[in-house]
Amino acid sequence: MNKISAVKAFAGEQIQYEHQSDTLNCTMKFSVFLPPQAQQHRVPAVYWLSGLTCTDDNFSTKAGAQRVAAELGIALIIPDTSPRGEDVPDDPDGAYDFGKGAGFYVNATQAPWSRHYQMYDYIVTELRELVERELPLSGERSISGHSMGGHGALVMALRNPGLYRSVSAFAPICHPTESPWGRKAFSGYLGDDKAARTDYDATLLIKERQAAPPLLVDQGTADNFLAEQLGTDALKQACIAAGIDAQVRMQEGYDHSYYFIASFIGEHLRFHAKHLSYFGKK
Repeated sequence: MNKISAVKAFAGEQIQYEHQSDTLNCTMKFSVFLPPQAQQHRVPAVYWLSGLTCTDDNFSTKAGAQRVAAELGIALIIPDTSPRGEDVPDDPDGAYDFGKGAGFYVNATQAPWSRHYQMYDYIVTELRELVERELPLSGERSISGHSMGGHGALVMALRNPGLYRSVSAFAPICHPTESPWGRKAFSGYLGDDKAARTDYDATLLIKERQAAPPLLVDQGTADNFLAEQLGTDALKQACIAAGIDAQVRMQEGYDHSYYFIASFIGEHLRFHAKHLSYFGKK
């Protein structure tokens, strides 16, 4: 881990690192907020997965999460959304919803994407093991995300029972096999493998597994992607049918932007804190 920058914030530290990823076969950047409690003892973490076109900078600079994270004694782990670098293939037409910035948190199986686009394994295994080895983290973790990152957070939590204490999402792509964004990404990264596509669809995973960790979803009613892309109601109905006590909240008048995230990020962090028994208090 190479430290690129560090600034003091709320008596803690906001840091950006880079490292060579063996999983993605490229150099990756990620950001971390360490609360002031981390100067005294190990702390739990919330992993944040960002949406289409974003990097780790978007959440770090726009969400305003550090104040509450410092209060609760929770670290924030903020990876990039996709592999980066000159050798990493990108959408040949320069589309924003495929290629760099649009990794969809899957393990690609199709050429030329499979060499680099292994974001699922990168988040679940490589990055987690790296930061928990090198930083003052307790090993207790929750996961959250926005849009494409909300999809990633839900899928990772559902597919790895016990790995994350809780999961939350803002405007997630809940049913990507029925979303134009999801169908495009899955077709390119996964080909015609229907089973693989099911493994990256939160709604289908809930129907199949009939279980989930503590789950909170916030969705704005003024989100211009809601009707065509996000599938929030499908997720809600799957949770009801499975008897899962998930909180799926429709927030009147909010859109898809970071203003929406900043409005409710404190509630999400406090939701996770309830399930992180360490709480930064030991």
